[in-house]
Amino acid sequence: MNLGENPTLSEKVEPDTELKTWLVNYVGGKSKPEDNQVTVENIVEVMAKDFPEFLMAIAEENWIRGYHQAMVDLNESQTKNSTTDKEWKEGYDDWKDKKDE
Repeated sequence: MNLGENPTLSEKVEPDTELKTWLVNYVGGKSKPEDNQVTVENIVEVMAKDFPEFLMAIAEENWIRGYHQAMVDLNESQTKNSTTDKEWKEGYDDWKDKKDE
């Protein structure tokens, strides 16, 4: 997948629930797509204009969750590859004993 493109945006939205039916009709009336097919991108564009605080709440939540997961992953990778204080002290003590011999 190209990181600059999200293939989900071009997907046609199937009005298979009451909310989707309402939303597809609303967005279709606002954006008037040439092929009469409402896509996820059409919905995002209309939501950005008509209800930006909703999209901002989702974007902020995704950013926070992504940042948190990155920190968890980084911490786990550092923990796996790092020396504990006890291991460091044992290694230092061994080195010091050898040095003093």
